[in-house]
Amino acid sequence: MKDLHYKIKALCHHGGNMKKEVKVLQGNSAIVRGAWEAGVKVACAYPGTPSSEILQEVADNYPEIYAEWSTNEKVALEVASGAAIAGVRAMASMKHVGLNVASDPFMTLAYTGIKGGLLIVVCDDPNVHSSQNEQDSRNWARFAKVPMLEPCDSQESKDFTKIAFEISEKFDTPVLLKGETRVSHSDSPVVLEDRKESAPIKFDPKEAMKDAPKYVMVPVNVRTRRKIIEERMKRLEAYADEFKYNKMEINDPKIGVIAAGAAYLYTKEVFPEYSYLKLGMVWPLPKKMIAELYKKVKKVIIVEELDPFLETEIKALGYKVFHGKDVIPNMYELSPEIVEQALKGKKYKPLKIKVKPEDLPRRPPNMCAGCSHRPLFYALKKLGLFVFGDIGCYTLATAPPLQALHSCICMGASIGTAYGAGKALGKEGLGKICAVIGDSTFLHGGVAPLMDTVYNKGYSTTILLDNRITGMTGHQEHAGTGFTVRQEPANMIDYAELVKVLGVKNVRKIDPYNVEETMKVVKEEVNKDEPSVIITVNSPCIMLRREKRTFKYPFYLINEENCRGCKLCLEIGCPAISWREGEGATKDGHKRKGTVYIDKGICVGCDLCAQICKFEAVVPGKK
Repeated sequence: MKDLHYKIKALCHHGGNMKKEVKVLQGNSAIVRGAWEAGVKVACAYPGTPSSEILQEVADNYPEIYAEWSTNEKVALEVASGAAIAGVRAMASMKHVGLNVASDPFMTLAYTGIKGGLLIVVCDDPNVHSSQNEQDSRNWARFAKVPMLEPCDSQESKDFTKIAFEISEKFDTPVLLKGETRVSHSDSPVVLEDRKESAPIKFDPKEAMKDAPKYVMVPVNVRTRRKIIEERMKRLEAYADEFKYNKMEINDPKIGVIAAGAAYLYTKEVFPEYSYLKLGMVWPLPKKMIAELYKKVKKVIIVEELDPFLETEIKALGYKVFHGKDVIPNMYELSPEIVEQALKGKKYKPLKIKVKPEDLPRRPPNMCAGCSHRPLFYALKKLGLFVFGDIGCYTLATAPPLQALHSCICMGASIGTAYGAGKALGKEGLGKICAVIGDSTFLHGGVAPLMDTVYNKGYSTTILLDNRITGMTGHQEHAGTGFTVRQEPANMIDYAELVKVLGVKNVRKIDPYNVEETMKVVKEEVNKDEPSVIITVNSPCIMLRREKRTFKYPFYLINEENCRGCKLCLEIGCPAISWREGEGATKDGHKRKGTVYIDKGICVGCDLCAQICKFEAVVPGKK
């Protein structure tokens, strides 16, 4: 806290003697503050951890910026790029896998350039806290030939956002800003400044026709723009050596470290005596500064998370690296302890801690008590189906004790993979497979594969889990909820009508809390030799306050006189249900080694456990 006090005091004089307001902000909030100060007019996103807070922060606190939850990341970038081409500053934000989705427009926008500044915020998730893969987004900057900035704290997150728009407009290019879990979700003090409005829009379609060769990417124009990209990269390389956030810190001349972002902070914390080249721009690299560091120190160490991105490029320049990925892990996220252990080797002495992480009680991710996904997956497990899954809370159905989900690839993949399996299995696959997909995920990436299934005469069954919100990332709105990001009423997708337009003839609706009826409908549809869609109804997210599912009873309890300790109700994995050891007997004399307990403070009364209990041991409670 003492260090934080001194940092805040110093920041109060940021940029001169004049005192300015200082506020502690999360990294993602600081990005938004920077966008607002830079005069951004349009912000678009699709939610994804660790980037989700960015767009919501815009919507909640900055009315000057138009904000929208787009259907997916590709659409978000296309909307933002349209605004930039029209002449205003715009921003699209997403997680690392979101840039995969947006890569089609992104790669071509590198060719077209922009008019107003265009920033793409991409937040990586090292250690895969909430993702389906672990990837290093720095590779996109090199691949697309666009600049990338990487902040290490909230102040830099704000500053880099503002300067990114200047770079974008100066070099006629989209700019990448790389966040990552620790920077996105950590808090530190930030100096606040005023908003500077961008120049008024002067948009004349006739005048804009002069720029058509710049923005219409037919082959003849692409070839011209290709040369411009290479010329731009040369200018950006020269700029990188002048970029004030690429900083040289010469201390001990024996060892110099090249690092960026959180990796720089981790290393600096445990080795403050080393010399450093701290990179704020990670692409293109400042070649002259790198050469200067090699002249001033004897050995150079490169510390970076995930891929040997900097190491590969620096070695390609002809320099020797004393230590890099030979000791620094290339998987998961770093920490001061990991960096210290890697660089000290056998000399490393771990801190003595009383409680080791492995000794702490485990609390694996679980669906909420009363979640509508739980009875559905219980039904699918009982039917013995191979379930092609998708991205969302329902992915947790793969964990014990449900273990009812067999694959999960990417947003929208459940429908295409189920269809492909059906084509491979032929008639032998009838009654054996199905796809499950959430409402937001369906609109993001499921419509096209369902269309393909119908067009190419597949037979797979898709179960659309409509819980009225984007649940896993924190209850963001989408085109099927009826509300915009700012809670304004909006059009709401009718899924039944939509899938019928795609050509699906067999459309059924189920209440997933009715297990017997759910099993009956699913069994009928998976045995049909043509596409079918089952839509869950009356099943909003149990945590959604706006649209609450009400149940007949407020909670359930265990009648111990009837409980035989069979543990059947434990198979649903409800957090309200637990097991208590202790010998006993039912009223009819059946001996047991324990009994089940229901915590009425957690139970919401969904009655799934009551439906599956064979001995009438689960009974309604009263308020």
